[in-house]
Amino acid sequence: MKQLTILSGKGGTGKTTITASFAVLAKDAVVADCDVDAPDLHMLLHPDVVKTQEFKGSKLAIIDKTKCVECGLCREKCRFDAITEDFKVDPFSCEGCGVCAVVCPVNAVTLRDRISGHAYTSKTEYGFMSHAMLTPSEANSGKLVTLVRQNAKILAEKENSDLIIIDGPPGIGCPVIASVTGVDAGLVVTEPTMSGIHDLERALQLLTHFNVSSFVCINMCDINMDNTEKIESFCKERSIEVVGKIPFNPVVTEAMVNGKPVVEYALESDVAEEIKNMWKRLLSALKL
Repeated sequence: MKQLTILSGKGGTGKTTITASFAVLAKDAVVADCDVDAPDLHMLLHPDVVKTQEFKGSKLAIIDKTKCVECGLCREKCRFDAITEDFKVDPFSCEGCGVCAVVCPVNAVTLRDRISGHAYTSKTEYGFMSHAMLTPSEANSGKLVTLVRQNAKILAEKENSDLIIIDGPPGIGCPVIASVTGVDAGLVVTEPTMSGIHDLERALQLLTHFNVSSFVCINMCDINMDNTEKIESFCKERSIEVVGKIPFNPVVTEAMVNGKPVVEYALESDVAEEIKNMWKRLLSALKL
C-alpha cells in the first residue's frame, strides 16, 4: 500500500482541486481529507457518511461544588480567566491545562475529556473517504489528523486498495507533520509568485526532514512565466521533479461552483489533460 500526500505552504493553491481529480482518476483509491480545521474535499466528492466517531482531544476542568471552599486559588492561578466569580468553569475559555486541579487544596477540581470534533468514514462515487471536522477553537488537530489516517489505512486494507491519497492541510505545522510522516511521496502544489516560492521551499524542507520523496506541481503556471522558470530551476538544482504545470483556466472555478472535480466537469480542457498527465507520472514514480 502506497500513500501520497498533497500539500502546500499555504491555503488556496489548489490542493483540494487536484486531490478530487486524482480520486476520480484512481477509481479505487481511499481518499483522506486531513485538513480537519477547514475541510472542503467533501464539497467536491459528496460523501455519504457510514460511520461517525467522537474525537476527544482536550480536557475540561470541572469544579465539584460540594467540595469547593471558594478559596479563590483556582481563579488566581488560571491565566485564561476561565473560572467565574461564582466558581464555575467557562468551557469556552478553559484550555484544560490542569493548573486549577493542581492548586486546589481540597481536590474539588477534576479534568474530564471533552468532545473536540468528529471523524467520519464515508462512501463516495469514486471510493471510500476518511475525513473529520474539528470543533471551532479546539486544539490537537494533529491527533485528529492521525485518526483520519488510521481510518484511511483500515479502509484501504479492508478494500484491498493499493493507494491512499491524502489532502493535506496548508502550512508546515503540527497537522501537516501528521499528514506527511510515514508516507511514500509528497506532492507540493505551488504558484508562480514570490510568496508561493517561499512557501514551496518551506514545504520541501519539511518533506526532506521526514525523508519523504518530493514532487512539485506549479498551478496557474502561465500567470508569471519568469517565476515559473525560477521554480523549475530551483527544483532542478535539488533533483526534485516538477510533475505538473497547470495553466490558468476559468473552467476550474466553474467546476468548483458546480461542485465537481475538474477532470469530470471539463474532461477535454487543458487543465484536465495536464492533471491526467501528472497523475500518470506520479503513478510511475510510485511504481503503481
